[in-house]
Amino acid sequence: PYRVGINQNLFLEASLHSSDPSLELFLDTCVASPTRHNFTTKSYPIIKNGCAKDPTYATYYSPFRHTLRFKFNAFQFIQSNPEVYLQCELVVCRAYDYSSRCYQGCLQRSKREASS
Repeated sequence: PYRVGINQNLFLEASLHSSDPSLELFLDTCVASPTRHNFTTKSYPIIKNGCAKDPTYATYYSPFRHTLRFKFNAFQFIQSNPEVYLQCELVVCRAYDYSSRCYQGCLQRSKREASS
């Protein structure tokens, strides 16, 4: 557990432990939940499909391709315990593989047209 006050910056870092220097990380999805067992029904997306959903989200420079650094402001779910759990999905890609998920960046899903 890590304690931080509401609206304070919460800084995170994720690293890939590999001896292969040609690998890099991409943060695809990061979701917060008031419980550690359910990240679908009562959750808050911080990143989804590589797109920032939380306005306080920001990335930070890392000199290493295998390390990600980012932050967002701490919050609490209304009518819930003060704990917030975080679940993130990262993608490992070959560096400079421009067809990989790492280089696609934010993927906006197009909305479907409703039929008459």
